[in-house]
Amino acid sequence: MTEAIGRPIQADSRPRLTEHHMQAPTEEPTPPIFKPEREEFNMPEASEGPTAVEPKLEKNNLQEAIEVRQLVTISELERVQQLEKAIWNMKPIPIHHTLTAVKNGGIMIGAFHGENMVGFSYGFAGFHNGQSYLCSHMLGILEDFRSHGIGAMLKEAQRQAAIEKGYKMVTWTYDPLESANAFLNLTKLKAICSTYIENCYGDMENPLNRGLASDRFQVEWWIQSPHINENDTDDWTAYKRIPYELTVDGEPTPFEVDASFFNDQEAVLVPIPRYFQQLKKEHFELALDWRIKTRHIFQALFTQGFTAVKLIKMSDEPVHYYVLKKRTTLRLESEDTK
Repeated sequence: MTEAIGRPIQADSRPRLTEHHMQAPTEEPTPPIFKPEREEFNMPEASEGPTAVEPKLEKNNLQEAIEVRQLVTISELERVQQLEKAIWNMKPIPIHHTLTAVKNGGIMIGAFHGENMVGFSYGFAGFHNGQSYLCSHMLGILEDFRSHGIGAMLKEAQRQAAIEKGYKMVTWTYDPLESANAFLNLTKLKAICSTYIENCYGDMENPLNRGLASDRFQVEWWIQSPHINENDTDDWTAYKRIPYELTVDGEPTPFEVDASFFNDQEAVLVPIPRYFQQLKKEHFELALDWRIKTRHIFQALFTQGFTAVKLIKMSDEPVHYYVLKKRTTLRLESEDTK
């Protein structure tokens, strides 16, 4: 198999991937499987809502003006409900649920611009095989305040609050083909993923998800581990890449490959489209092809013990690349458990 990226490969030379069922690697620690109703960062365009939205500001000035804090009172949680309606145009979570959660290990964080709440994150306590963790269930930001680093601010505040409560791991889901989400979750926050959930939420009708199976990565964020503080000095250009080619329209199209070809590798690069939503809008069948083929690739590599650890952004290609490494090479346990 050639490693040439963006170049045609003859049809008879393409190795084929045998379909695998989703299976998490056997190495410890392994994540629990859960399916929350809404995942973080995958947000349709915000509709008009009761929360005031001020004019857009420059990124640096906006970050300096944002205050992030925990929310614990009924009045604060009512304001979260207003944000839910404005962002998703859906019925919000009842107050008696969120209030009970934050009194019993849950964490609600709000982001404020002046007196206005412009974003929030919500997580509740989870439990699996005798260990507790935080299920990061929702994160939402009003449209005019997105792409200004507020998501990262909310996640850092969530991490600090989770450490104070004694959590070692936070988990949530996102669409693996959404590159902006992948970059924040894996590259910036240093969460990892070795669990792929097929059609996690069933058919979804919001603009971001309509028409495709709601496949999701379930990430693990080991918030007290050495891994999240390590500097990545690896030369990713030396890693083998799963190839793609270009259509006559210049759009990237994926190959099916035999993932066992990579089993003896230290790491593997898996391409995804740079702008999946645009691809879906303009070339739906091609977007569907990316969904199905990357599903098979990730499932097979996860079964072999690989874990997604980073997304590399490319300026000179129509794709970005996931970096997958063997899970056994990662330092995930906190020092006090050794």
